Amino acid sequence: MAERSVTVGWPEGLHARPASIFVRAVTAAGVPVTIAKQGGTPVNAGSMLGLLALGAQGGETVVLASEADGADDALDRLAKLVQEGLDELPAA
Repeated sequence: MAERSVTVGWPEGLHARPASIFVRAVTAAGVPVTIAKQGGTPVNAGSMLGLLALGAQGGETVVLASEADGADDALDRLAKLVQEGLDELPAA
């Protein structure tokens, strides 16, 4: 299983607009991804409701994970998005 631990870079955390950006990015990545607070229960990273229920705040560490083939590249790009608080998924 591929994993990335990353600090949430959006000051407001994964709420509303950042959550929507992240869910779209996960969907575009084309691999199933989970997200969890460090030591917490993973949720489907492509689910807006799951992501909002996670309640990840700015500055908290989250863990992105996937068992899919080719997940390393997707997780690298998603981790960069989360850590830097970007408005869109970085180019491949």
